[in-house]
Amino acid sequence: MPNLDYFVVDVFTTEPLGGNPLAVVMNTCGLATERMQAIAREFNLSETTFVERRPAAIEQAEGVRVRIFTPREELPFAGHPTLGTAAVLKAHAPETVQGETVTLALEVGQVPVRFEIGAEGSLGAEGSQDAGGSAGLFGEMTQRDPEFGAELDTQMVARLAGLSADDLDPTLPAQVVSTGTAFAVVVLRSQAALERLKVNQEEATAWLRERGARWFYVLAPESDQSQNTTKWRARMQFYGGEDPATGSAAGCAIAYLVARGAVPAEMRVHLRQGVEMGRPSDLFLSARRDSARVSDVRVAGSTVLVAKGQLFLP
Repeated sequence: MPNLDYFVVDVFTTEPLGGNPLAVVMNTCGLATERMQAIAREFNLSETTFVERRPAAIEQAEGVRVRIFTPREELPFAGHPTLGTAAVLKAHAPETVQGETVTLALEVGQVPVRFEIGAEGSLGAEGSQDAGGSAGLFGEMTQRDPEFGAELDTQMVARLAGLSADDLDPTLPAQVVSTGTAFAVVVLRSQAALERLKVNQEEATAWLRERGARWFYVLAPESDQSQNTTKWRARMQFYGGEDPATGSAAGCAIAYLVARGAVPAEMRVHLRQGVEMGRPSDLFLSARRDSARVSDVRVAGSTVLVAKGQLFLP
């Protein structure tokens, strides 16, 4: 196995050391699954992606093959790894770009990521000394159409989240939603309640798995106006810690909010996450609604380069 190039980027931020970090390992065809998992443990970030290049004709038709791993397991889909990997490919593998779009072939299928015109090189093209500057590379992914699962018991959700039932918005019941990975979307009345969030991880994980979800994704409006606001806050506690930005869950959240009429269809919502842990992240969300069907779920944000290097493996 030759040395493997890798990039470390911060996703959903315009400044290095904010947002959600991601390691992207390039050209990993032939690398065993067990080896990928070991490398993900070595980086010990929330996710590491592995790019498996294929012939150009296949990539043009099907997308660039990418696998996503946490330090514990492989995931079929995750948001910030999708956006961050596409940004790395745009900057460092320009042959993968078709009309300002990089399409990834993930376990859940094809996921396109569209970039702003004229953003080339803002992650530091090969041979450039530019590490990305403060603007980053802004991209927008289109996620799978949502699947809406069970509504969840308010009292149980509140207890597992370390809150009271009065903290939850009574007009927006907690519900399981998936755009590739299923989350329990929980809407609180206020940002103050969100700041008190303390999920009982062990009990919550078992309870949610029985209902088809992986984790809670907890939201609150940034203002007192809970309906039709375009500014929201979110938190996602998992694996005994917290995620600075969760793009897959954010897609579930905007699908839920549009389906419930909490925000207008096709309005772009600014959602902030990671504030409490000192890694502020900015996610920009929208979805379309035709009659009772929600589609065109979009999650956008910026990616900045932090580091690059090589893995030396026998």
